[in-house]
Amino acid sequence: MAEKSVKGYVSISSLLKRLSTVESTKSVKAEEVAAALALVFTDSLSPVQFGLLLWALHVHEGDHHPKVLTACAQVMREAAAQVNETALIDVVKRKAKPEGAYAGHLCDIVGTGGDGHDTYNVSTTSSIIASALLMMAKHGNNSSTSMSGSADLLQNAVNPPVIAATTNKTLPQIYEKTNYAFLYAREWHPGMKYAAAVRKEVPVRTIFNFLGPLSNPVHDTGLVECRILGVARKDVGLNFAEALMLGGAKKAMVVCGDENLDEVSCAGQTHCWYIHDQGAGVEISKIMVSPEDFGLPRHPLSEVHGGKGPKENAEILMRILKDELPHDHPVLHFVLINVAALLAVSGICEADESHMGAGDDGKVIKERGPGGLRWKEALRRARWCITSGAALKQWEAFVQVTNELSR
Repeated sequence: MAEKSVKGYVSISSLLKRLSTVESTKSVKAEEVAAALALVFTDSLSPVQFGLLLWALHVHEGDHHPKVLTACAQVMREAAAQVNETALIDVVKRKAKPEGAYAGHLCDIVGTGGDGHDTYNVSTTSSIIASALLMMAKHGNNSSTSMSGSADLLQNAVNPPVIAATTNKTLPQIYEKTNYAFLYAREWHPGMKYAAAVRKEVPVRTIFNFLGPLSNPVHDTGLVECRILGVARKDVGLNFAEALMLGGAKKAMVVCGDENLDEVSCAGQTHCWYIHDQGAGVEISKIMVSPEDFGLPRHPLSEVHGGKGPKENAEILMRILKDELPHDHPVLHFVLINVAALLAVSGICEADESHMGAGDDGKVIKERGPGGLRWKEALRRARWCITSGAALKQWEAFVQVTNELSR
């Protein structure tokens, strides 16, 4: 496919010619696209050919084909910093607290971004709250399409964690102290620096906007048990679900609010592609959920914009973790249903007894809703994570350990 060019870059001219028309694009294999993209991470592809590759994939919609997404996410993870798997597996298995159908392993909740709604940082806040009950490996970065990205939110907190201290070398140590870890994409994917300038010049969304949620750097350890992945377009939901399945996921949910929102919507219905294994193999079930399934009222998106930027959103984050927001606050409800979605899909709500700790009345809600999941029980547990102070405890431990490691 490729040959050395005179300037030392690898030429992908043959591939680009085949990607130049809809008809010839059909002959291109996902592995060929992935091999070309892998050249970016070692600065082996010229900026011109890189830009042409991104443009061709966008124009012919190859940037969200399930096999292309899977293959490209794989090479992106291979180029990432590699964690000490033995050490990570050891600490996760020692700390695991299986409950219900949850084995106690790592979880993630992430969105593609780019939905244009500029809502509050729901998935990042949800990841912290869920760490009261689940082991979280939250993958994220600074904003590229919104006012406040996940990394921006954490970096603007009062007494912030040092997110750059969560590296491939320190991750097992961090899990010794807390259930929560933020995997800062800028630190874990160093090869992406070679893509930055060209990405800024290409005037459309590119495949990299889709790859981030699929490129959690600890995915290939086999420890990522469950994830929620939000997409900003309903027409690509099934593509992402199939990409997750092809990548080995057995317990996940791709979500898209009916407003083309990359979260579980607080305003109305959410389209969900539920990946689950019922014994006969992994399958995808399309379901719809709404706030009422969780036992909550609807709130228009105009009420959940949060602050004007990461500093204001970080203040909201701390108010939520300290249980200082009114319990009927629209932003709190928005966060709670997304925490609950992750808890429901994780399987922890399948337990018929509840032993969460202080503040837990033990009254499991066994009612089932769409997909056969216990959404209202998940909401009950999500509220407990906040009101018990358990989520705040995990956050404070993450702040402390990352600051200690950075000294």
